Amino acid sequence: MTREGKDKLTPTAAVEPHDAAEPKSADVAQARAEELKAGGIIPQRQKGKVTIRCKAPGGRVSAERLERIAAVARHYGSGVVHLSVRQSAEIVGVDLHDLDAVARELAAVGQEIASCGKRFRVATACGGCEYNPNGWTDTQALAQSATDRFFGEETPHKFKTTFAGCVRDCVRARMADLGFQGMVEPALAAELCTHCGICVRACRDDALTMGAEDLPVRDPDKCISCGDCIKACPFDAMVAKRVGHAVFVGGKHGKHPHPAYPVAQFVADPRVEDAIAATLAWYRDRGEPRERLGDALDRVGIDSYRRALRAVVGDGLLAGADLKKPKWARLFYDGLAETFPEYGDIG
Repeated sequence: MTREGKDKLTPTAAVEPHDAAEPKSADVAQARAEELKAGGIIPQRQKGKVTIRCKAPGGRVSAERLERIAAVARHYGSGVVHLSVRQSAEIVGVDLHDLDAVARELAAVGQEIASCGKRFRVATACGGCEYNPNGWTDTQALAQSATDRFFGEETPHKFKTTFAGCVRDCVRARMADLGFQGMVEPALAAELCTHCGICVRACRDDALTMGAEDLPVRDPDKCISCGDCIKACPFDAMVAKRVGHAVFVGGKHGKHPHPAYPVAQFVADPRVEDAIAATLAWYRDRGEPRERLGDALDRVGIDSYRRALRAVVGDGLLAGADLKKPKWARLFYDGLAETFPEYGDIG
């Protein structure tokens, strides 16, 4: 690779070179930073240096693209690639004047530069059911599909979407603007049950007890849909009756964190993108500039959003009584569910 003359950047990263020595006001500096971030280029504290955020839906990058990212980091950056908390590979220490060359080198292997700023961000995801024994949903396929469809759409503030394959929630779907979490409804194939009780002992939420005829009985109000009983059964007597997604909305990290509200359960794969589209439409219509989705929900009211989501999820929409059940309270820090707003009767 060589430091060639500059062609135009890819549309995602298009910016004008900037002379770091040029005097500028605080407003101009802020506008410049926002412009760069919108193209996935993050100004560093070192003048004239930026970090390039590489697009990686679900945190997945091919070996070929990963090798090119490393090569670009060695040649144009500080030799360091930072793996961000949102699963992006970031090339640190790039000179502003090398942006065109960096974009060109990355594009040669199909590596796009990610977008930051006030828009739909690249979706994050765990390994899901592809190879993780705990996963129930194909989180990787969903993250790629959602990113392909919605990436870069403008919103009042940043919009982060996360896909978790199970209730362990290693990617923190319960702290995303919109989070989808895999869930399963166990059922008993009684003819295969040997009355061993292994499934009961595997349930750490006291949702299974041995009932009549020494058969396990499930309490749906306590079952958190983890599927541990299904995995534990050595005779395949516990089976998955249905699989879907719990939906959480309004979460965020940062200086003023906000937990997401559970709003739906057992949403099927084909309705996931519809739920995203409905959420984005509600947010664009009611959110104020630089207001995160959770803050907009608190200001406008959760029931306004629930009405919009009901058209997509139907009977999967959660009611106020659902949130008072142990299964939902157990998924959050102790006492947090009790602070959620009351879900009203929306007819």
